[in-house]
Amino acid sequence: MEGEINFTFVLMKQKLKFNSRTIHGGQHPDVAYGAVMPPIYQTSTYRQTSPGQHKGYEYSRTHNPTRTALEKSIASLEGAQYGLAFASGMAAIDSLTKLFLPGDHIISTNDLYGGSYRLFENVFARYDLKFDFMDLRDIKHLQTLIHESTKMIWIETPTNPMMRVIDIKAIVEVAKQEDILVAVDNTFATPYLQRPLEWGADLVMHSATKYLSGHSDTIIGLMAYSCPDIDERLKFVQNASGAVPGPMDCYLTLRGIKTLHLRMERHCQNAKEIVTFLSNHPQVDQVFYPGISQDSSFQLPKGQMRDFGGMISFQTKTKDLEKIHQVLSRFKVFTLAESLGGVESLVGHPASMTHASIPKRERERSGVFENLIRLSVGIEDVRDLIQDLKQALN
Repeated sequence: MEGEINFTFVLMKQKLKFNSRTIHGGQHPDVAYGAVMPPIYQTSTYRQTSPGQHKGYEYSRTHNPTRTALEKSIASLEGAQYGLAFASGMAAIDSLTKLFLPGDHIISTNDLYGGSYRLFENVFARYDLKFDFMDLRDIKHLQTLIHESTKMIWIETPTNPMMRVIDIKAIVEVAKQEDILVAVDNTFATPYLQRPLEWGADLVMHSATKYLSGHSDTIIGLMAYSCPDIDERLKFVQNASGAVPGPMDCYLTLRGIKTLHLRMERHCQNAKEIVTFLSNHPQVDQVFYPGISQDSSFQLPKGQMRDFGGMISFQTKTKDLEKIHQVLSRFKVFTLAESLGGVESLVGHPASMTHASIPKRERERSGVFENLIRLSVGIEDVRDLIQDLKQALN
């Protein structure tokens, strides 16, 4: 244990920059044999020297050393005191929502992942939680929806799939006047591009299946926060509900995090070139990207993001669904598939894939029409990606 404490103390004193924290943040060499990577503790239970006497671990639903390493890593990356890992991003949101009571009110962005909407509206609304969905860029409208039962504001930024940037600081200023929790889905940005806790948010969630693991080979969710009360309550729900990841998924995510900064740089670089290409293509009506001001009445918050990520959506000029499906089926380098954030480029049709669970009227109110295509830009050579877009669109 002495080596562990000394190593951690040295890293804390050095105040490592982000790129170094992806590799060393919250980590220490293996105490048993000095392994550089955290070992995979593939065990369900742990030996006790006498009843209730153990080395911090008794059952892997409650704690697992590999999971602990990942939880310390995400806390370090987000600048938080605590981190928790879950079986998926949805399991993380589910556990958070279980902190609330019947009659409590939650305000969410209306442009959000279809699975999040489905969980709120089709699961928790049945237990008398109340939800309002709105464009969270409109602070004045937000203020009109808040009342004494409002307990949380749920933010996605950039939003999925319209890529709108929501001003976290502005929402925090409103929420703190009423003692309302602010939680941010930071999946699209990752802590490399945006750290919501630094803007006053209480809690950050990641579908770490995406950019954090980065290789499309695991399903996992993460949360980071600094409030001891939230930590106590969330850990209770995590353990009681049992939606925890296995050690192999934790290991794969830790491995992916070590190259997060390098991958995100290429994702951003490739995306910017593709945005330029799409913006000038005769078959493209409109491009949606966090670096593009989509509405003059909503200004991008300065400094909230260090760059704008690898996610792009665009509308085709044709609204003929058969022709749109033909475009989607012609991609060769981009893969038509659910999910995002891997090293490989993916293309999707939100209306029939990721957002199909949202009623059509609600989808279209936030801009998700049948002619919307979403790209997850990978780290391939951008020339190959642009050529693939050319042949698919023409």
